[in-house]
Amino acid sequence: MLASLLFVAAAYLIGSVSFAVVTSKAFGLPDPHSYGSGNPGATNVLRTGNKAAAALTLAGDGAKGWLAVFLAQQLGPASGVADWTLPAVALAVFVGHLFPVFHRFAGGKGVATAAGVVLAFYWPLGLALAAIWLVMAYGFKISSLAALTAATLAPVGAFLVFGNTLDAWAMVPISALLVWRHRSNLRQLLEGKERPIGR
Repeated sequence: MLASLLFVAAAYLIGSVSFAVVTSKAFGLPDPHSYGSGNPGATNVLRTGNKAAAALTLAGDGAKGWLAVFLAQQLGPASGVADWTLPAVALAVFVGHLFPVFHRFAGGKGVATAAGVVLAFYWPLGLALAAIWLVMAYGFKISSLAALTAATLAPVGAFLVFGNTLDAWAMVPISALLVWRHRSNLRQLLEGKERPIGR
């Protein structure tokens, strides 16, 4: 039990590192909470016009989701963790991104981190969801619409791949939180006021 809790706590701390904030500081950009949507994520960082910073934010936020799950997969069995540890780690790193202890609990919306989690669980599913996001983003030029589409399909894909397992069920709260974090975007979409990517 203790080992499982340590893995979950470590995953939350990994998720709490906001790469939008870290990258913005490294590039001398404004705090991502202070402009655009106020969301510390790659799409908002892109609004500064710095594509490199946005790309690094995307990569970092995705990598931390992948890393937390990968470490639990590789080190968990030897540590005697419980069966629920891996899905709990997946949820913890995602929640860490949404509510980071290092950044006054003001986190991002979690799209990249969720993608990293799925890639670690089963990379073909991660690539399929990433492809769906790219097609939607390219076709409609609206990041939130692409994210909402991928988030809605993620649990469906997880149950198809893993069956009725804890790993699949972990995607349900992750998907629900993704949609909830995009609630303002959803209102903007319904009103036809959502901002295109890069604006």
